[in-house]
Amino acid sequence: MGAKIKTSILIDEELWRRFKLKVGAERGMRAVSRAVEEALEDELAETLVLRELERMSAGITIGLDVKPVKPKVETSAGDVVREMRWRRG
Repeated sequence: MGAKIKTSILIDEELWRRFKLKVGAERGMRAVSRAVEEALEDELAETLVLRELERMSAGITIGLDVKPVKPKVETSAGDVVREMRWRRG
């Protein structure tokens, strides 16, 4: 990551207390800031991955040819689903 900033947030007191206790027990109290950073990174991970994939694939066209495949064995989807439901009870 880049440079660090100090910030203030409003958060539920009980939620913060439980978070600090959990992080403190697992990693030590000095790791609370890193745990908050990790939670934020997890929250933003999908957005960051999508943005990077879009950047990497800029100008690339992928052709998709989907060809139907016939099953080798005669199959009835209705029979299969019915049997699965029956087994589940």
